[in-house]
Parts: sequence; structure tokens; C-alpha cells
Amino acid sequence: MFYQDDWNDTAAQVHAAAYPLNKPGDLDVLLDAIGDAHFVLLGESTHGTHEFYTWRSQLTRRLIAEKGFSFIAVEGDWPDFQHINDFVKGRLDDSVHAADLLHAFRRWPTWMWANWETAALAEWLKRFNLAIPPHRRVGIYGLDVYSLQESLEYLERYLGKTDPEAQKLVLDLAHCFDRHGPHEGYGYALANRSRHNSCAREAAQLLEVMMQRRTEYNTNPEAGLQAEQNARIAVNAERYYRTMTGAGPASWNIRDRHMNETLNLLMQHHGKEAKAVIWQHNTHIGDARATDMAMEGMISLGQLVMEEHADLGVFRIGFGTNGGTVCASDRWGGAMRHMPVPYAPAGTWEQFLHEYVGKDACLLTEEIATAPLLRKPILHRAIGVVYHPGHEFPGNYVPSVIPMRYEAFVYLDHTSKLHAMHVEPDGMQIPETFPWGM
Repeated sequence: MFYQDDWNDTAAQVHAAAYPLNKPGDLDVLLDAIGDAHFVLLGESTHGTHEFYTWRSQLTRRLIAEKGFSFIAVEGDWPDFQHINDFVKGRLDDSVHAADLLHAFRRWPTWMWANWETAALAEWLKRFNLAIPPHRRVGIYGLDVYSLQESLEYLERYLGKTDPEAQKLVLDLAHCFDRHGPHEGYGYALANRSRHNSCAREAAQLLEVMMQRRTEYNTNPEAGLQAEQNARIAVNAERYYRTMTGAGPASWNIRDRHMNETLNLLMQHHGKEAKAVIWQHNTHIGDARATDMAMEGMISLGQLVMEEHADLGVFRIGFGTNGGTVCASDRWGGAMRHMPVPYAPAGTWEQFLHEYVGKDACLLTEEIATAPLLRKPILHRAIGVVYHPGHEFPGNYVPSVIPMRYEAFVYLDHTSKLHAMHVEPDGMQIPETFPWGM
């Protein structure tokens, strides 16, 4: 039970610790707190909020320009971001623009990366990179596990030109999956809930060969990295789809462990001084041990990175809003809609910030760690790609010990929907305020 003194003490402490956030220079408090950390994880409490993208972009630009961060890793598909990575590193024809590549993103939810906010960051990163030597250019990579079909298609094309012997392993694996229907449908998952009759052996063999031959493929920039990672996706996607129909946390944990493996591969690829900025939902970048996820046996990328790399410095920043509008869908695989985000109900983290901070701000959680109400879980908003505003409470709120889940929190009192490319017929028309300079 909380007493009025607890509320008063917590309100006073949080109000005093809130740093105003109005312009890029206000991010100085976060830059100072990040210090020499090699891992900065930037969250979001929805997958469709304009301000989350623009503030993360502003902070990312400063991390790259002022602290020498090596690459950006996002909650997206590796093959799609191969093309964006080539673009930002100046490997594509000058007539190609970021919007051209992002508009080709077709995997649902398309709005998550096919948006003008991401295009603005990619265009800035290309301009930044062209002013520095090629070997120092900052890349952008997808961490997710969902691209089984695209990864196999890439390997089939690439190895067909460079290593026909290894290409046969890809064709054998693709044939194995084809026996159970579409690569990414439920056919394979339903037929292979155990390793019996699965494609696990073929996938593991392909990855082993790609790891052995990686250096042989490095005649082109990052070709060996691409070959190995696309094979790793096949291994972990096979595991993911084999467990996705079962109860429990297995498929979630396979996905976050895959993202962690990918992040470690990228750190190794970029050298011992590498620094990474990661963009994902709060449920991934936050520490699962500070939520009820842990009680269900779930882990998170933010937890794994802290467990493995605390000595290199890990800084996790949650993002949240009290209300506004958002891009989401009312069903899995459904059309994107512009939805209202109702003001957070009483007793939640967001409502508390609205009442006692009442403006856009950032907080360092070490400065509020002793606040009485924050020593125990408080309900904290989490909106996914499927959302029902009229029924969001309590299902869209995760009990969280905020100072244990993040090192900092960015609170945006009122937010607006993303500028997606795939909604209206004129979806490729550049919004008036693009690229949202602050």
C-alpha cells in the first residue's frame, strides 16, 4: 500500500529530476550521462509515433558525430536494411534516394520503417558518411529474425555467382522448407513442433559452411558478413517458427537471443572500439528482469546486453507518451490506421509524469531511484503494432520498476502519428516539414 507521503515524495523527486526537452541541445544531459558507453539502446512505447523517431534520430546523430558511434542496429529485417546500409555508405548510384528503398519495404507492418522519418535519418547519414573515409563510414543494420525467405533468396543469388557448391546447401534447405508450405506460414510451424522431420540439420550445416568460408567472400564490402548473417537467420528462423505455435516464452526468447547474436556479430565486425546505437521497442531494450516478463520466463535484448557487456558501458533509454495519435492496426496483418492514444489512466507511469512533470522532458533514473513509488512496479504503457484504443487498459500496460528497467527515460506529453509511405495514394509525396529539423 502507498501512502500520501509516498506520492508527495515521489512527485517532488521526479519533478526536480525532469530536464526540459525542447531542442537538440537539451540532449546534452543524456550525452553526458552516456559518457563512454559502447551500447546505447533507444526504445519506444509504440511502433508508430513521429516524435519517438525524430528524437531518437537527433540523439543518434549526436552519438555518431560527437562520440564516434560505429553503426545503428534496428528492429527490422537484415535483407531490407542491406540496401539501406549500401545507400548510407555511398555504394549505390547517386540517383537512388532513401525513400525509393524504404518504399520497397513490404513486410507488415510496413509503416514501421517505410516512413519519412526513417528516410530523413538515412539521407543525413549518407551526407555524413560521404565526408569521411569509406572504412570509417557508419552503417545501419536489421537485427530481426523474420526474413527467412528473403535471406535464402539472397544466398541463392550470391552463392550462385561465387560458390555453386555452397549454393546447393541453400537449395536443399529451401526444398526442405517447401515441403511444408510457405516458408513463413504456419505450415512448417505446425508440422515441426519438435526437431523430428525439421529442417534444423540443413540450416545448421549451411551456417557452418558460411562461417568457414566467410573470409573467402570478402572481395566485396561486407559480402562475407552478409553471407554468414543470412545463414544465421535461417538457423534461428527455423527455431523460431518451430516454437511459435507452442505456449510459453520460447519463440520470444529465440527472437531476442537472435538479435543479441546479431549485435555481437556486428560489434566484432566493427572492431574492438566499436560502439552501437540500437532502436527497438521498450519491451526489447528495457531490462525484462524489471517487469513481469521475467516471471513468465521471458528475457530481453536490453537484459542480455547488460549481462554480457556491462564492463563496456550500457545505457538504455525508454520513451513514452501520455496521449496523442499513432499508426497501428486493429488486427495482425491488417491495414494501417491512424488511431487515437487516450490519455493514460490514473496510477500509471505516464499519467504520473503528465501530472507532476506536464511537459516534454528526460529523466536520469539514478536520480529518481530512491523515490518511494518507483521502488516497486508501476504500470507502464506498451503499445504494439496491433492496438485497440478503447480496450487498452490494463492490457497495454506492463508493471515495471522504472529505475531498474532503464538508465534514462524520455517523456513526451503529447505525440503524433508517423508519416508512413504506404497509406494514402500520394504516400510518396514528401511531407511539408520533411526532414523535421529541430
